[in-house]
Amino acid sequence: MQCPVQKGIATLAALTISIIIAGCASNGGLAPQDRATETGTLDAGAAIRAANAEAQWPAADWWHTYHDPQLDAWIAAAQANNPTLAIAQARVREAQAMTGIARAAQAPQINGSLSIEREHWPDNVYYGPGPLSDANTWNNTGTIGLSYHLDLWGKDRNNTERALDLAHASAADERAAQLELEANVVRAYVDMSMNYALLDIANATLQQQQQIVDLATRRLKGGLGTQLELSQAQTPIPEYERQIDALEEAIALDRNRLAALAGKGPGAGDAITRPALSLAAPAGLPSALPAELLGHRPDVVAARWTVAAQARGIDVAKANFYPDINLLASIGGYAAAGPLFQFLRSANGSWTGGPAMSLPIFDGGRLRAELGTSDAGYDAAVDQYNQTIVSALKDVADQVVRLRSLQTQQSDAERSVAAARKNYDLSREGYKRGLTDYLNVLIAQNQLLHAQEGVARIQAQRLGAHASLMTALGGGLADPADGPKPDETLPAHGRGKGQPGSNAPDVPKAPNAPLSTQTAAPATALQ
Repeated sequence: MQCPVQKGIATLAALTISIIIAGCASNGGLAPQDRATETGTLDAGAAIRAANAEAQWPAADWWHTYHDPQLDAWIAAAQANNPTLAIAQARVREAQAMTGIARAAQAPQINGSLSIEREHWPDNVYYGPGPLSDANTWNNTGTIGLSYHLDLWGKDRNNTERALDLAHASAADERAAQLELEANVVRAYVDMSMNYALLDIANATLQQQQQIVDLATRRLKGGLGTQLELSQAQTPIPEYERQIDALEEAIALDRNRLAALAGKGPGAGDAITRPALSLAAPAGLPSALPAELLGHRPDVVAARWTVAAQARGIDVAKANFYPDINLLASIGGYAAAGPLFQFLRSANGSWTGGPAMSLPIFDGGRLRAELGTSDAGYDAAVDQYNQTIVSALKDVADQVVRLRSLQTQQSDAERSVAAARKNYDLSREGYKRGLTDYLNVLIAQNQLLHAQEGVARIQAQRLGAHASLMTALGGGLADPADGPKPDETLPAHGRGKGQPGSNAPDVPKAPNAPLSTQTAAPATALQ
């Protein structure tokens, strides 16, 4: 027969197990409903397939292909001083600090407390009489406590990994901000180069018009021309001068824009001289598109890390359904009388130790709601990843189409300039000889002006499209392998654990996550 103590222990154990079973609230089959797009299923399109597919991925200093040292210097200045980039870098440091906070929860916590008080004890019918009645004593305590959370269900581990994933995503966002800054500096510099070219054309056109005015004046004096012809020749000059003023204004604004991008005052832009951009060869495409695009675009890498973080958030929410167990211990001294350090004597010492358990029994559906929130956050992150992948491939295709079209347009525009120049020379010579009137000269001059402006704008558009293609390809992401493993983007307690943030190659796709009771689609690892 069992003694009463044994029966009591057995009853208590059975009751504890029953409470644990009852307390492990059911998640009701909740699971994510969206799946990630596999890059292999996306059609790259005819434009990408037809492009040169033997090129390398962009270098980290991709703007050096423009061969302009002044541009290189201003991009370096922007990288060092731009306030927007500094904000992104501060967010990276913040995310890294949050990782430290999460990691600290996995370590034992040791705290100490000390209380030194002088106390006067009352002497009345309620609190006395006694040995301390109407006495003044030291009432001091000193304790050291230790607590350690037993992470049986991986809650702390997954919470730390979620913080690490968010830190990785923040770092990728910072690289995306840097890439956008580099592209904006290049675009501003290209705009300045175009405005200088247009200013050259405007000055040349004004000079040509002044020569025509001189010719009309000589014809009038020689009795071959009329006052109307002279007036017609003089009329466009104010407009040409206005165009020159507008272009000089645009160049000044470009200087201010570059100075602001570099985090400097407008005066710093005064030292910028005329750009000397050149692009030897059209940009090609890497042969691994689109499969490797997700590893080279920082926005795609950030989206993948965000999905991984949301997956860990689901694991944390699932762990909340299980009991929490903490190991607690403390040691201290207590003394209400005696000398100042009486509480430090061994006779006044005490200690405690043992486990403390908390478990959900009834929470009104709070845990299910938290899990549902985590599932929805994961679905939103997956959908954002899918949108980022589609947009990334579209960006590449758009720039390939633009570059191909602009190459053809430039050839057409150059032929148009040659034809317009020949027509202008003929009409001007005919007017000089009195064989044609001034109207033909004016028409030919406008045609030449528009053709020359078209060439200048197309050349600038080609330079800008090259920059856009480089950014669409990721702009030389330093380490394309720095992304989560495919199985780390799935919410599953039993997934293979690697060192978070390691640069390991992709592993085979993890098994699909369980279906929800709402006929949810299985989650798919991000490849």
